[in-house]
Amino acid sequence: MPTIEVAAGLIFRDGRVLIAQRPAGGHLAGLWEFPGGKREPTESFEQCLVRELSEELGIEVRVREEFEAVEHVYAERTVRLRFFRCEWVRHEPQALGCAAFRWIRVDELAHHQFPPADERLLKRLRERPDLWS
Repeated sequence: MPTIEVAAGLIFRDGRVLIAQRPAGGHLAGLWEFPGGKREPTESFEQCLVRELSEELGIEVRVREEFEAVEHVYAERTVRLRFFRCEWVRHEPQALGCAAFRWIRVDELAHHQFPPADERLLKRLRERPDLWS
């Protein structure tokens, strides 16, 4: 079973976090996620995240500290996720490589369906009001 390494960003702005919807036709299609993507063998997780956020949403960020690391086994693959807090620098998001995006408040997390691998992260986000201010 293949293992995929993924970097994802937690980008907060004005009491909201940025989420993106996975495109139709792929793994976990239609679910919401924290934007990011697969790490290439030659790049760090931080470099991957900067590249992926530019490709998917057209935004520029500064990658800050790692917030959570998760390994999740799906039927067809294992995913190793590393979530980083990011500082939004410039450019408004656009749905370039995702189906849609939204800036949501903590109380709106429950209204969006996320992949099973994000469960622990979602719990931590709900328990950290300081991140949202």
